[in-house]
Amino acid sequence: MSHNTIEINRAMDRFDGHHSVWLFGYGSLIWKADFPYLERRSASIAGWTRRFWQGSHDHRGTPEAPGRVATIVPCEGAICHGMAYLVTPEEFAHLDHREKNGYLRVAIDIRFDDGGVEEGLVYVARHDNAAYLGEASELEIARHIAAARGPSGPNAEYLLHLAQALRELGHRDEHVFAIEDYLVELSRSR
Repeated sequence: MSHNTIEINRAMDRFDGHHSVWLFGYGSLIWKADFPYLERRSASIAGWTRRFWQGSHDHRGTPEAPGRVATIVPCEGAICHGMAYLVTPEEFAHLDHREKNGYLRVAIDIRFDDGGVEEGLVYVARHDNAAYLGEASELEIARHIAAARGPSGPNAEYLLHLAQALRELGHRDEHVFAIEDYLVELSRSR
């Protein structure tokens, strides 16, 4: 699959005719909502875990030196915490562009921390997209992130903002926090 997934996402018609759709964010969408929304609620999805296995050629890296950003991968029994936004379908043009580097819209059940479940969307970068970097140890990921920079700024900024946002939500993510610890260690040793 190509890096650019805009056209594939535009073809998704599952929510055609809806006046609003819930969108689940697990990465930068938790702390950087650069789009209008009708409502914002702390939420989670079951059966998925967050991993820094996706390359970023357009935001936190370059085509020659991609950064690493979050995706989610299936994981039995896992719960991925994040933020849900109720948006109008008009916002998907912006979101499809923002998430164009390998992410596909997927329908998913979103569980709200204050109760209730709604079907909504999440952007997932699967292992078969051209920007996928794959598994690595948290130390290797931290080294990669420490060196990467793109048009949206240093890759480390993305990771640190995400870790802080998860703390503010009151949730631990061992993968994210282990990378953060290594990143802090690396910056001290420089």
